[in-house]
Amino acid sequence: MNNKTFKKGFQRSYSLLSFTILFLAWLAGFSSRLFAVIRFESIIHEFDPWFNYRSTHHLTTNGFYEFLNWFDERSWYPLGRIVGGTVYPGLMVTAGLIHYVLNLLHLTVHIRDVCVFLAPVFSGLTSISTFLLTRELWNQGAGLLAACFIAIVPGYISRSVAGSFDNEGIAIFALQFTYYLWVKSIKTGSVFWSIGCCLSYFYMVSAWGGYVFIINLIPLHVFVLLLMQRYSRRVYIAYSTFYIVGLVLSMQIPFVGFQPIRTSEHMAAAGVFALLQAYALLQYLKDRLTKQEFQTLFFLGVSLAAGVVFLTVIYLTYTGEFLCHYTCTYAKIHIPIIASVSEHQPTTWVSFFFDLHILVCTFPAGLWFCIKNVNDERVFVALYAISAVYFAGVMVRLMLTLTPVVCMLSAIAFSSVFEHYLGDDMKRENPPVEDSKEGLGPNIKSIVTMLMLMLLMMFAVHCTWVTSNAYSSPSVVLASYNNDGTRNILDDFREAYYWLRQNTDEHARVMSWWDYGYQIAGMANRTTLVDNNTWNNSHIALVGKAMSSNESAAYEIMRSLDVDYVLIIFGGVIGYSGDDINKFLWMVRIAEGEHPKDIRESDYFTPQGEFRVDKAGSPVLLNCLMYKMSYYRFGEMQLDFRTPPGFDRTRNAEIGNKDIKFKHLEEAFTSEHWLVRIYKGEEALELRTCS
Repeated sequence: MNNKTFKKGFQRSYSLLSFTILFLAWLAGFSSRLFAVIRFESIIHEFDPWFNYRSTHHLTTNGFYEFLNWFDERSWYPLGRIVGGTVYPGLMVTAGLIHYVLNLLHLTVHIRDVCVFLAPVFSGLTSISTFLLTRELWNQGAGLLAACFIAIVPGYISRSVAGSFDNEGIAIFALQFTYYLWVKSIKTGSVFWSIGCCLSYFYMVSAWGGYVFIINLIPLHVFVLLLMQRYSRRVYIAYSTFYIVGLVLSMQIPFVGFQPIRTSEHMAAAGVFALLQAYALLQYLKDRLTKQEFQTLFFLGVSLAAGVVFLTVIYLTYTGEFLCHYTCTYAKIHIPIIASVSEHQPTTWVSFFFDLHILVCTFPAGLWFCIKNVNDERVFVALYAISAVYFAGVMVRLMLTLTPVVCMLSAIAFSSVFEHYLGDDMKRENPPVEDSKEGLGPNIKSIVTMLMLMLLMMFAVHCTWVTSNAYSSPSVVLASYNNDGTRNILDDFREAYYWLRQNTDEHARVMSWWDYGYQIAGMANRTTLVDNNTWNNSHIALVGKAMSSNESAAYEIMRSLDVDYVLIIFGGVIGYSGDDINKFLWMVRIAEGEHPKDIRESDYFTPQGEFRVDKAGSPVLLNCLMYKMSYYRFGEMQLDFRTPPGFDRTRNAEIGNKDIKFKHLEEAFTSEHWLVRIYKGEEALELRTCS
């Protein structure tokens, strides 16, 4: 009786300790994501979050039905955009629902603050779902470590800091929770858990296009289990339920629609479903036919299936579907707008260490532990790790899908090491060999334990430093530091957008490169030609052509598009490297793809093949609209006594064309540090004069 009482008391203490650790992990994750709010203010960061915030504001103001039928006239002029059918609404609906509940409880909170703090709050839910998944794969101790790792790891924080109101902020929680429910479904064979997995998958589909990773990884898991001869009723029930119900639910999202039964990235799931039914049928027939009859039927079935697969592969290869969806090489050759995005570049080794630190070295050990003691669910985490490593190497943005599994496997590795060296040797059947040497065992255990703790401490310090310095600076507010450590705030973006809102006509149309479309619409509330949705390559190419052409040709394009103002980003004064001159070659490439007779990339290079802004630069470059708008009046400016007038700090060169004059445009606004420059056309001038 006393022994039972002791066990109950121990379990309660262990549960309380687990709850405390999870709560602290949530608190640490939430707190570490607040640097941007503390240092600057509660604002929306980056580019995409501004559209998400604008959409959420429309949802909370006008209701869900109006949101689904919203035609946005302020984007993609003169085309417009049907928002409800071109977005994943999960993020907006989640924020709107939280805002509604808070107001229902008489807690008056502006929707902007809900959007700013949504991702930090969901980081805690991600920690809990990672704990649950790792516990199912290994044990509770590993789960607690995994929850702590993912709460502070930079690879996840990079997309979930306060103010980063983007789809990934809630999608990683949905991803991990779906995988947890899938593992539960496989372990139990219960329809209840399978339906739960489908509902979580539905939420994931509504939140992020990365749901394709789920609908390919789960079928891969089932396929590998069949190859390993691990077929069971549990697998059949779990996958059949998941595929049928998940398919129907995913098609309820307007943006997804009939893609699950039409596009190539969903075909693997359908193929595995058909294979699973065939395998189950063969298992059924095997018990009811003679050996000879079964062999004949099996041979015919396999031959027919192989023929169908072969013809399907030939067809998809011929149509280019495989190339289009699964290789970045195809995108870089044929779709330069995809290659122009920095997030779509291959991941460097430095990025792996920067975002994962010591975990990048320890997670292979956790993978080895899982393979060594393999079962159905550990096959899943092994496939998860291998596929995530591949995709993260192909595209830096997909580091986000690798981070959770790295945290889980690293936690398994650390947990196993701690259990081995800190556990009670007397309870183990095979104590370590070193323990047999007197005095050596305790020393080795102490050294290994101290090394592990030092690694964890270094990991925590690295995570805090990276989060504070690299991932907590909103793109709309820049900061520079003086020699004495004091900080200067460069607020040129918001200064320029505020000027647009206050000094231009309500229906004025602003032409800029697509990077700034969402911010102009969100902060300046003005109509834009292109934005970060990038759905119409031809329209973007036309803007690129205008930027790449001489003033007269560019102005004809602007007149055809009813452009009133042109906005560019110029970093030559302060040394800002993300300006439009540094992006200019992508404008040329995209324009050349649609207008090869008018725009040629080679014309913007010197005969030696160099891209230069000084006197040796290409005459075509020195007279194009982007160059003239960037460097207008800059030739008169001397930044310091060591450099000549017109010295570009970003390119480290004295500009080649200092005598810039406009025929059709006029400078309307230049921000304090020359970071944002706005020009107006003749129509805008005439309109302003008449008014």
